[in-house]
Amino acid sequence: MHRQYDLLGLREALDLGRQEIRDYYKRYINPGLAGLLGLLDFDKQFVRARGAHVWDREGRQYFDFLGAYGALNLGHNPPEVLAALEEVKERPNLLQASLNPLAAALAHNLAQITPGNLSRVFFCNSGTEAVEGALKLARAATGRPKIVYCENSFHGKTFGSLSVTGRRKYQEPFAPLLPECEAVPFNDPGALEAKLARGDVAAFIVEPIQGEGGVIVPEDGYLVRARELCDRYGSLLIVDEIQTGLGRTGYLFACEHDGVVPDIMCLAKSLGGGIMPLGAYITRPDIWDKAYGGLENYALHTSTFGGNTWAMAAGLAAVESIVTRDLAGQAREKGHFFLEGLRHIQKKSSLLKEVRGRGLLIGLEFNTPAEGLWDRLTLGKVNELSREYFGSLVAGQLMNKYRIITAYTLNNPNVVRLEPPLVVDRADIERVLEALEEILVRRGFFSVALDSTRTALASLFAKKGK
Repeated sequence: MHRQYDLLGLREALDLGRQEIRDYYKRYINPGLAGLLGLLDFDKQFVRARGAHVWDREGRQYFDFLGAYGALNLGHNPPEVLAALEEVKERPNLLQASLNPLAAALAHNLAQITPGNLSRVFFCNSGTEAVEGALKLARAATGRPKIVYCENSFHGKTFGSLSVTGRRKYQEPFAPLLPECEAVPFNDPGALEAKLARGDVAAFIVEPIQGEGGVIVPEDGYLVRARELCDRYGSLLIVDEIQTGLGRTGYLFACEHDGVVPDIMCLAKSLGGGIMPLGAYITRPDIWDKAYGGLENYALHTSTFGGNTWAMAAGLAAVESIVTRDLAGQAREKGHFFLEGLRHIQKKSSLLKEVRGRGLLIGLEFNTPAEGLWDRLTLGKVNELSREYFGSLVAGQLMNKYRIITAYTLNNPNVVRLEPPLVVDRADIERVLEALEEILVRRGFFSVALDSTRTALASLFAKKGK
C-alpha cells in the first residue's frame, strides 16, 4: 500500500508564518536556537535582500552589518554571481568521470591572486572542510603527528577542525578529539617556538586575525615570526583566511599585511559569492606531491560535491568581481572611516572598552559598569549581567530599535562584531555610528538593559498568547 506523507511544497514553505517557523525549528531542528532568537526578537522573517540591506515581510529595511560572518563580501544576491549561475544552468553539475573546465579556471585564478607560489588547489564545500583537508595534507606531507593551534581560535566544528579550535566549551562534549593537537597562546612566538622545537610538529594553524575570538589583531610581525619558526623547525604554516580573506581586512588576504606566504591557505565563505557553499585550500606543488602525488595517492582525499559546476561558476564570478572592483581597497578606506568614528565614540563612553579590527572586520568589546548603588543593591548581579550579556543587549538594541543586524563573537559574547558587506555605503556606516553613539553615550547601560528586558518579556507574552 502506498504510504501518504504530509509534505510541504516550496510555495507553502515560503508562506509559513513566524510562529509556524518557530514551532518547526523547535520540533525538527534546534529548540535552543529557536528559543534564543525568539527571546531576543531576532527571528524576524526576511523576504528580500540586495547588497548590504534586507527587508522583512512588513517591508521594513534592515542594514546587514553581520554579513554572514564574512561570507557576504559582495553583499546579498550579487547580480554578477547570479548571472554566472544562469549561464551554466544547462551544464552537468556533478560528473566525476570528467575534468571540470570551471574548476580548472578557478584554480588558475586563485593561483594568480594568492601570495607566493601557492598553486595547487583542493575544492570542497565549506571552511571546516578546508581546514580538515589542510590538516590531513600537513600530516601526510611531513610524516609528523602533531598540530599546534592557538588558544581562543576558531577553525570549525567538524572533528578535526574542532580539535584545533581553541575553546573548551565546544571541545569538551566530544572528547577525546583528534590526538596530538596542542594549543599555544595567540601572539606569543616564544610559546610557539617551545612547541615547534621538539621537531614533531606537522603544522601550525593560525588565523591572521582571530575573528570568533573577539576580533583579536596580533602585533605587527607576529606572522613573520611564525613563518621564520616554521621554516627553522620544518613545520608547515597553515593560515586560515576563511573569514579574513578576499578583501575583508583591506588586503586580498590578511597575511599580506605582514608580507607572509603560508605553506597552506584555507579559503571559504565569500569565495562562493554569498550564493554557493564553496571552500578550498591552496598549497605549493611540492607539498601536495608529497601527500597525493602519483596514481597511487591521487584519490586519498576527495569530495563528491567539491568542484561542482555551480560552485565553480559562483567562485569565478566572485573572485573576478572582488579583484576588478578593488573591494580590498574599498574595505581599507571604509574601515579606516568606520574605526575612526568608533574610537571617537569610545572617548565619550565608559561602556566601550576597546575598538579593534582591520578593514571591515571590527570588534567592539564592552566594559562592565562602574560599581555603584544599583550593583550593590543587586549583590553584584548588574556587573555579572554586563560581563556575560551586554554585547548581546547592544546587538538586540541595534536590531530591534535601529534595524541594524549584528551579533556577538562565538568565543567572546561581550564583543559585538561589525562585518558588513564590502559594498556597504558610507551613509550606512554613518547610520551605525549614530545608533551606537545614542546607545552608548546618550542612553547608557540601564536604559539598554531595561529595553532589552521589555523586548524579552514582550516576546514571551506574545508566544503565550498564540
